[in-house]
Amino acid sequence: MFSKSKINEPGPKAEDNAPKPAAEAPRAPSGDFKPSTPPKAKPPASVLSSDLHITGNLKTTGDIQVEGTVEGDIRAHLLTIGESATIKGEVVADDVVINGRIVGRVRGLKVRLTATARVEGDIIHKTIAIESGAHFEGSVQRQDDPLSSRGKGAPAPAAAPAQQQAPAAPQGQGS
Repeated sequence: MFSKSKINEPGPKAEDNAPKPAAEAPRAPSGDFKPSTPPKAKPPASVLSSDLHITGNLKTTGDIQVEGTVEGDIRAHLLTIGESATIKGEVVADDVVINGRIVGRVRGLKVRLTATARVEGDIIHKTIAIESGAHFEGSVQRQDDPLSSRGKGAPAPAAAPAQQQAPAAPQGQGS
């Protein structure tokens, strides 16, 4: 009896099928939202192992963990220098965690020298933390924006000698 009425009435089948795609349509966007969440997840840090020696510059918008040796400049979002790592060059990152050795300038919004850190060079930072036991040889300078001040820092010293030379010439002529 039920099967006979369904076969003979094509209208209800069409109506039954129409609401089903409408009901499935809202499910499709929910499925679209789920895949959009994983791309927001942060990719893991790139790890340079302790047996790796790099000669050249590294640049990324992501995170780097260095355990080996790098002879060159490094730019990253989060840079972690492992205890066995040695960096010879400038380091520029939003966050810098130093457990190993750096010979060169360090620029970062947040710079942290752990007890095993060895730094030979200047540190330009917004916030800094130096643990007891860290070795540091150089100068420390706080700036509100240490990452973009690279261009501002170069013209300032060049302008200062120019101003000193200009007054020197009139004094020499007046004598």
